[in-house]
Amino acid sequence: MKRKVVVGMSGGVDSSVAAYLLQEQGYEVIGVTMQIWQEEELQTQATQGGCCGLSAVEDARRVAQTLEIPYYVMNFKREFKEKVINYFVEEYLRGRTPNPCIACNRYVKWESLLRRSLELGADYIATGHYARVDKLKNGRFAIRNSVTAKKDQTYALYSLTQEQLAHTLMPVGEYTKDEIRQIAWQQGLPVAHKPDSQEICFIPDHDYAAFIDREAAKRVPPPGDFVTQDGQVLGRHQGITHYTVGQRRGLELAMGRRVFVTGIRPETNQVVLGDNEDTFTGQLLCDQVHYMAMEDLPKPRRAMAKIRYNHGGAPCVIEKQPDGKILCRFEQQVRAATPGQAVVFYEGEYVLGGGTILRT
Repeated sequence: MKRKVVVGMSGGVDSSVAAYLLQEQGYEVIGVTMQIWQEEELQTQATQGGCCGLSAVEDARRVAQTLEIPYYVMNFKREFKEKVINYFVEEYLRGRTPNPCIACNRYVKWESLLRRSLELGADYIATGHYARVDKLKNGRFAIRNSVTAKKDQTYALYSLTQEQLAHTLMPVGEYTKDEIRQIAWQQGLPVAHKPDSQEICFIPDHDYAAFIDREAAKRVPPPGDFVTQDGQVLGRHQGITHYTVGQRRGLELAMGRRVFVTGIRPETNQVVLGDNEDTFTGQLLCDQVHYMAMEDLPKPRRAMAKIRYNHGGAPCVIEKQPDGKILCRFEQQVRAATPGQAVVFYEGEYVLGGGTILRT
């Protein structure tokens, strides 16, 4: 009897080829696109791009027809609003910089889709992520780097649970992007040359602050002071939701030299500015810790840490604190470790775990 897999089809080339590869491996493949858009305005915007907009449905449907597989659209609007959009807005209101793709992966693309797929009798779900899933000698499942560092997406998957990983397939992780496009072209898939989506799917115009203004209404922090580390007022800012640690552009402040955001103080509604060297740190503390390749961290351990999606990684020592948080000490200072972002720990090709940056 064929094993059944539900493929999350975003309408892009990666998830489309994932469906084809699994079909070739002998699985019974079902294509599903997750409906997450919230309102008519966003529907209209989503036709221009994004991974889950209206154009995604039409493209995914055409691919499913080409592959001759069943195809469905599942409604996850409530889950997306609660777990991704609300989280995104609340984090910015707290002066932090969230990563909505990680929340979406954990709570929508896996938790909700997997639960519904298992209810339908599926054995697995699959996506077009550039990553691999392995079972280690210690019996745990772990995300492994894809064969191509250029497209590796393991950073955004660190919070997946053991149960989720046990029911996950990621066939695209064995290929480079060029190879995936070549397969799509050879198989006549209509999305072979479709450009990759770059933006956050629910903010296609990239104006995060305007989006938060609409979503949070009267709770948006008002303009306040730009200050130095010791509190000297330098000027006025537009509101803390407009800024993130490490930012240089858009400050609209004549200082006579380049200055950078080095901190955000929501309790006093201040944005701290400093020189570029002030954005570097030798350590960070993270909470909301999630273990993957390892079950716990009983003693200090050397690792590589990535502090943002496109960070190359930095050698460090990680040590569990009495309260469960992890202190990460870097061999060399890293730039713009940003509260609210994820820090993900690696050993070799495997994700050990990670957490949310609390402070430096």
